[in-house]
Amino acid sequence: MLKVNTYSLKGTKLAPTVLPKEFETAGSLNLLAQAMRVYEARGHVGLAKTKTRAEVERTKKKWYRQKGTGGARHGAKSAPIFVGGGVAHGPRPIERKLSLPKRMAKKALYVALGLKAKDGAIVVADGLAKIKKTKDVQILIDRIKKGGNFTFALSQENIGVSQYLKNIKNAVAVPFKDLNAYKVFLAGVVVLDKDNFKKATTIAKKGKK
Repeated sequence: MLKVNTYSLKGTKLAPTVLPKEFETAGSLNLLAQAMRVYEARGHVGLAKTKTRAEVERTKKKWYRQKGTGGARHGAKSAPIFVGGGVAHGPRPIERKLSLPKRMAKKALYVALGLKAKDGAIVVADGLAKIKKTKDVQILIDRIKKGGNFTFALSQENIGVSQYLKNIKNAVAVPFKDLNAYKVFLAGVVVLDKDNFKKATTIAKKGKK
């Protein structure tokens, strides 16, 4: 049974929140590895491109006559062996088509959250909707007493709270609906809104059916 620390808006430590068993990671690490591979591949734009000898802007005329010069035989100056010529076997733009079914992506998200919880890198915050200034967020972060970066997963109703995190260097806000296993993996400390956590529990239970 996994438990995570729960804090009020003023940083007061409340009763720990019990995570549902769907957050357990047993037998699911392969799924998480697959999800990470898909997210990393899709995040790689793959726009690197070099010009071939047909694409460089140089004359395609034969450099000099074939025989009688005493030199090696050459065609156009656009050949890859010349400076300013094309590149042989260089990188070309590619379209990455790796994908992950929604059900697998959702399960991988909760596996990642479960691993974070085991490391003590997930906390639940009660009352994030009441935040009215940056100082409120800073007080909460200071009371949590964990170094590194903080990622606040906000509900759609509370997304306006993100404006109060803009001046805090080590804190970012993401909509809970956009959270995935890759973002959780890179996140540092994940701060879940109490309302979001209830939604997460509900979704996890539905995914079990």
